[in-house]
Amino acid sequence: MIELKNDRFLRTLLKQPVDRTPVWMMRQAGRYLPEYRQLRQQAGDFMSLCMNPELACEVTLQPLRRFPLDAAILFSDILTIPDAMGLGLYFEAGEGPRFRKPLVDGKDIAALPELNPEQDLGYVMDAVRLIRRELNGSVPLIGFSGSPWTLATYMMEGGSSKDYRRTKTLLYNQPQVMHELLDKLAVAVTAYLNAQILAGAQAVQIFDSWGGALSHTAYREFSLAPMQRIIDGLIKEHEGRKVPVILFTKGGGQWLEAMAASGATALGLDWTTDIGLARTRVGDQVALQGNMDPAVLYASPERIREEVAAVLASYGAGSGHVFNLGHGVTPEVKPEHAGAFFDAVHELSPAYHQ
Repeated sequence: MIELKNDRFLRTLLKQPVDRTPVWMMRQAGRYLPEYRQLRQQAGDFMSLCMNPELACEVTLQPLRRFPLDAAILFSDILTIPDAMGLGLYFEAGEGPRFRKPLVDGKDIAALPELNPEQDLGYVMDAVRLIRRELNGSVPLIGFSGSPWTLATYMMEGGSSKDYRRTKTLLYNQPQVMHELLDKLAVAVTAYLNAQILAGAQAVQIFDSWGGALSHTAYREFSLAPMQRIIDGLIKEHEGRKVPVILFTKGGGQWLEAMAASGATALGLDWTTDIGLARTRVGDQVALQGNMDPAVLYASPERIREEVAAVLASYGAGSGHVFNLGHGVTPEVKPEHAGAFFDAVHELSPAYHQ
């Protein structure tokens, strides 16, 4: 086994001492980089990139060649599971992900097949193995999945949605049928993330992109509870190291205490929650990841530096903070502004770890 040269990210998730705050960026491998856009054009479309392990590896490594990052994240998509279940994922220009066969009713849900990750999503595991080999121990690799609730919304709506009308109608009219769907997805996500861990992912993140669209009670029942079942079923240690789990609910700031009790190692925060207050609320239960507003990267490098300083000051001294954006970087961001962000974290954070 190749020794990990930079384990700052993993140590921080476990709240162990580090010399500075580690940093990575959601969607760091993607459309804001000209080399990514060039490769995607060569590949033909987004799914051709995802389903080709060599190309997925190349996209994963692209930001690490540019920036001093503390982690790589697998290049893939949160909707690979429903695609493998036969819903027919495709991407339409200007509209994002769509499904050719969205779920209509309980019969469709009952007919969903059980997922065999190595068989049905072997291209993802091949990419993970290849990326680990190419990283050669330079930084850890993060695997990920969408949360059951988030996957369910896409599967019911057929794509993105502003009001989640079909999904919420099922939730309120036939909660038992919604639970059947979420139970199936929790089993699939658990198997999928465990397969990624066995293939080489050294930490995993659950992206609950749409949990914040639920009511206070519905979030706990239909989003958090399935994620807790996943966390309970994940491999806890591999290759002689603990495998941390990051739970990220966009719009989930009001549920931090419940999320911290889920068994997750760390919570991702969006930019609407003050990270210092979040630290006070969760205490030593979990590490925190985040949470600069991605739109700050449109501002000048000087302004970016000020915002980095403010987030670091809010969290305060000590380990347990992985610096990140509060959501993914957007395609229009200039790479040099992303560079200014990373440089600021590198230069300003050591003072908080003396």
